[in-house]
Amino acid sequence: MNGVIHIKLMLSLLVVMLLGVATLLPAQTSVTTTAAVSQARDPGVRGGDPGAGGEIRGLTARQLKFFTAGKEEFEQIDDIPEGLGPRMNLDSCGGCHAQPATGGTSPAMNPQVAFASTKDGVPFFISLDGPVREARFKFKPDGRRDGGVHNTATITGRPGAPAACQLDLPDFGGAAATNNLIFRIPTPVFGAGLIEQIPDRVIEANQAAHAAIKQALGIAGRPNRNGNDGTIARFGWKAQNQSLLLFSGEAYNVEMGITNELFQQEREQDPSCQSVPVPPVPNNVTDTEVTTTPDGLSAIEKFAFFQRFLAPPTPSHDTPGGWDSIRRGRYLFVGIGCALCHTPTLTTGDSTVAALSHQRVHLFSDLLLHNMGPGLADNILQGQAQGDEFRTAPLWGLAQRIFFLHDGRTDDLLVAIQAHKSAGNAEFRRSEANAVINNFNNLNENQKQDVLNFLRSL
Repeated sequence: MNGVIHIKLMLSLLVVMLLGVATLLPAQTSVTTTAAVSQARDPGVRGGDPGAGGEIRGLTARQLKFFTAGKEEFEQIDDIPEGLGPRMNLDSCGGCHAQPATGGTSPAMNPQVAFASTKDGVPFFISLDGPVREARFKFKPDGRRDGGVHNTATITGRPGAPAACQLDLPDFGGAAATNNLIFRIPTPVFGAGLIEQIPDRVIEANQAAHAAIKQALGIAGRPNRNGNDGTIARFGWKAQNQSLLLFSGEAYNVEMGITNELFQQEREQDPSCQSVPVPPVPNNVTDTEVTTTPDGLSAIEKFAFFQRFLAPPTPSHDTPGGWDSIRRGRYLFVGIGCALCHTPTLTTGDSTVAALSHQRVHLFSDLLLHNMGPGLADNILQGQAQGDEFRTAPLWGLAQRIFFLHDGRTDDLLVAIQAHKSAGNAEFRRSEANAVINNFNNLNENQKQDVLNFLRSL
């Protein structure tokens, strides 16, 4: 038994040395010893200062104006005169991306409940204490693939809506009964500008690194490449969007129903829902008569600047569990193989913005797609991503997230970790994380607690 433990320890130390985790450890002098635990548990959402939501360090005064204008636009509540609807999930970007600060993810109190109209009602999968959710159908009634967003609210019956516009919600109940309904929750956009500036070559080099260890653990991974130019997309649950501008334009149209310069056509083509006072299509564009910037920029340009200049979350070096537990958890996280996908650090390349140029990005993601098995598969295809593939979710800011996984199915970090393990079946491949989760499960309870404390420190 001691020999087996020794072999595992040596393998862990080898991986640690290969990944250079020692360079990530902060210089500290105080040490806190974790008391023995009978069973590891998620420490829960870290309290205190959000440590997120502000601008990235090093912006010029001019760049800060773009950030501020973008944040104001991101938090703004839009109404029907601004083009909201006819179908939508909410009326503000900031309403969905709110935890723990603007730019984050789903808040503790779901704003979709209050937003639901009397006519529409609240869909059964949305609750006040549950995550913000968008709904997608896997297939159309005729059996062809769907995969698109089916909105949870309409403008019908709302103040300012055309009286002739009478829309019903999709048949969510029928879709659920036939296993045709899946959910997504908002992805945090903290540090998104840094992620945007990571060169493809850096992602590719990291993909090729430590090939023997990855192969031994069953880890592969591949980028979701743009079909036209072959470059690597990196935003969204399946890394389906190439840039923050595209990410913003699509979300404005899909989540709020507001057409823009990138997505110019209404998703709902009922003419009775496009009459006055709804603005012309596209609803929101750059105002070419305004001679100053950022004032005249379109909303999606402002969204993109806000996200581009939004700082990454600030980790804690001693909460929860104390610095020593977090230090041990960091080594174990690497030693059992988590860091082979959740890469601790990548580096940006050249940028026209000095604050984004040649920066170390502690995102804990390789930005690649990985097979996650039937347990997490949603059977939605996006770009080159298959139904069982998801982008490695960046873990920075995890300390203050409430809901986990692409559909927000749990608020327990330990449950989320176990959900990464999934055997293959006739439809989907086994999860690439199986061996790593087995390694985690073989840790003793104190070691598991150290890993959880480390994750909740990020």
